[in-house]
Amino acid sequence: MEFGLLGAVEVRHGGEVVEIGHVRQRSVLVALLLEEGRPVPVDRLLDRVWGERAPLRARETLYGYVSKLRKVLDLDIERSPAGYHLEVDSSRVDLFRFRALVREREFDSALALWRGEALDGLDSPWFDAQRESLHAERLAAELDRNDVALAQGRHTELLPSLRLRADALPHDERLAAQLMLALHRTGNDAEALRHYDIVRRSLADELGADPSKPLQDLHQRILVGSESEDERPPGPRQLPAPHPWFTGRTGELAALGSSGTVVITAIGGSGGMGKTALALHWAHRHLGEFPDGQLYVNLRGFDPSAPPTAPETVLREFLEALGEETIPAGLDARAARYRSVVAGRRLLVVLDNARSTEQVVPLLPGPDATVLVTSRLKLAGLVAAHGARSVSLDVLHPAEAHEFLVARLGAARVAAEPGVVTDLVSWCGGLPLALSIVAARAAMEPDFPLAAFAEELRDQPLDALDAGEIGTNLRAVFSWSVAALSDEAARAFGLLGTVQTADVSLTAAAALLDRPVSRTRMLVRELENAHLVQQHVPGRYRMHDLVGLYAADLSADAGTRLADFYAATTRAAALTLEPHKVLPEHESGHALAFDSNAAAMAWFDAEHACLLTEQRHALERKEFAVAWLIGRALNNYHLRRGRTHDDTEAWLVALSAAEALGDSLKQGTAHMCLGANYVELGQSPLGHSHFERSLEMFGETDNHEAHGGAHRAIAWAAEFEGDLEKALDHSLAGLEQFRLAGKEIREAESLNEVGWRYACLGRYAQARTFCEDAMALNRRLGHAEGSAATLDSLAHIAHHDGRHTDAVAHYREAVALYRELDNSAELATVLEHLGDVHAAAGEKELARETWERALELYREQGRDADATALLARL
Repeated sequence: MEFGLLGAVEVRHGGEVVEIGHVRQRSVLVALLLEEGRPVPVDRLLDRVWGERAPLRARETLYGYVSKLRKVLDLDIERSPAGYHLEVDSSRVDLFRFRALVREREFDSALALWRGEALDGLDSPWFDAQRESLHAERLAAELDRNDVALAQGRHTELLPSLRLRADALPHDERLAAQLMLALHRTGNDAEALRHYDIVRRSLADELGADPSKPLQDLHQRILVGSESEDERPPGPRQLPAPHPWFTGRTGELAALGSSGTVVITAIGGSGGMGKTALALHWAHRHLGEFPDGQLYVNLRGFDPSAPPTAPETVLREFLEALGEETIPAGLDARAARYRSVVAGRRLLVVLDNARSTEQVVPLLPGPDATVLVTSRLKLAGLVAAHGARSVSLDVLHPAEAHEFLVARLGAARVAAEPGVVTDLVSWCGGLPLALSIVAARAAMEPDFPLAAFAEELRDQPLDALDAGEIGTNLRAVFSWSVAALSDEAARAFGLLGTVQTADVSLTAAAALLDRPVSRTRMLVRELENAHLVQQHVPGRYRMHDLVGLYAADLSADAGTRLADFYAATTRAAALTLEPHKVLPEHESGHALAFDSNAAAMAWFDAEHACLLTEQRHALERKEFAVAWLIGRALNNYHLRRGRTHDDTEAWLVALSAAEALGDSLKQGTAHMCLGANYVELGQSPLGHSHFERSLEMFGETDNHEAHGGAHRAIAWAAEFEGDLEKALDHSLAGLEQFRLAGKEIREAESLNEVGWRYACLGRYAQARTFCEDAMALNRRLGHAEGSAATLDSLAHIAHHDGRHTDAVAHYREAVALYRELDNSAELATVLEHLGDVHAAAGEKELARETWERALELYREQGRDADATALLARL
């Protein structure tokens, strides 16, 4: 499959064009492709495709487009809480091939991929902006190609295209210089000088500006009959050698781009991330663009052996390197002289290891030079006040890390222990310094198997990443960053190292640190600025595994604050979904409150992985009450999202906690829910053994509600397995127990379930009576979830009674309620049922549209059997 974006949007398979639908469906595909596998939230996707012209029910329309794209193109478009994402091989997308070829300076091949106007036919404001940006990329590549061609003496070949481009872009001075140079080399000095005059007049009349100094200099050289700049004395050449085993970083190198009129780029990253290596690699690849020299200084911003280098000292060294014999005194005077000396020069300045924006600003030259700044801090002031582009480094991709080890140790040694190398890459976590230390130790012991280093790294990772010298000791490198923190931020860093979940939200961090959210935000911002934590999605923070290990070594005791926060907030969210639910109290001064179902479900969506992890660790720490509460409170969320596997995992942990507590009621509840889950997962014998154990445990209590719940679960399992008479018997038994317990909410739910099972047996009159009683009780109690379930039953009964209009009305009301409740599992089921009614009435398009929405949800929920069955009907 080949994807074309550099012209009319098209998809080809085996060379043949594939029909991908109308403009909005194509827009969805392109909006996902342009993210290169990164997730796109649904709201953002809607904005990209429609802008402010989104139709009614745009969200459902979008789901339909995604479903059709999956079917037509056989693409794996996945959906997660972060949004939709699509991963395709970058070599299959012409835009990404174009960028790769540009990075390799294969300009002719890159430009040959363009077929016309990029993204032709896509018409939202976002696509207009993307199109303009892509055309700017194309122009930059053309100009770079022209420079290379001129350097190769291909001026005659270039002249026609240069003339056309110069007419279209009269204010582009770089293009004007290229045309003038080509004209000069073909003996057309008069035309070259005339073009300069046209550009000069145009700039003056329309912009009130003069030509730039490089264009003026070229004009002067043509006037005197020489294009050469050889008369100028050679500039400084201070760059250190590039790192010999530099690998990867193609995205970051592309983000650095090429030199320009004003380019100040801050390259940030934690210690050991490879900032200097990237800066030097880029600089050496672009040496030809800086004929007037390269200045380099290590500003020692985080050097433990010396204070940061003063800007005044650096300016003296720079001025001397630039040939100045008399150096003025004072920072301001030196900075002014420096800017004067470098004005008009095509110069590169590398400011390595900066401590602050204040240290860097006096060292910024004029607009003709290019500056690279590396720092462990984000240098927000440089970005905000001086227009710097920020390129933050993350860890190496596993393939890049593997490539580094091959380059450092040789292909044969790496190939000899492939499994061990995979482990080394994993335990180093893509951190370049960690990989370098492991590779250095292995290179010094060429006869040792790599497994020896892998075993040490697994058992004592920070000890293994110490090669015995400053700069090759990971603890020391991390310590330099921590030493620059405030005392409160350093304490926060240590406490965050104790977090055992993959990431942590701001509110959870506030509970851990025992600080208000506003103060916590400032502390994690300080850590984020130092690249010790990463805000990988808005409001959620994570550490590199090795940074986290170092932080944990520094940590103070946080007690159970984080576990208490998760337990208390999970309880609050669960009670928002089911106010009638009985859950044990749990205290936390930082627990959140929720004002709606949607807010509670959104919190569960965001924290789900953390909650499962925290539950497991609570069991390991013997915090059994916390482990039980989290598992119990997650149950309704799992049901609403159709996450049966996750619910099973949570109940197994909760069962272990209940057994440790010696609580029969809790154990019976866990067995009951596990029984239903295992039946649903196709493991009926195991499920029924849990049901039996549940009844045994409840037999030790005198709890009618618990017995009712057991009968209810067994009834559900019996229906799932096709034994409707058994299901009805247990439903009636459950209803009796709930009435004895005086639990009206459960009575209402059981009335509906009895009615539903009568309907499944074809006894619609009895079914309707029970369901109408259930509906009346649900409405009186304000039980929205019970009302939605009962509407589904009443719709089914109406459909089989031949009351089509009533069936559709009931299903639509149920759909609206389940959407309001954010219960996507039941929503999918009801949508399928609604599609059945439309199909039975001959409304084929409505049926198909409704089934496709249900299919989308089934796939998201991992309900493969439901999805397969529905897809066959579609």
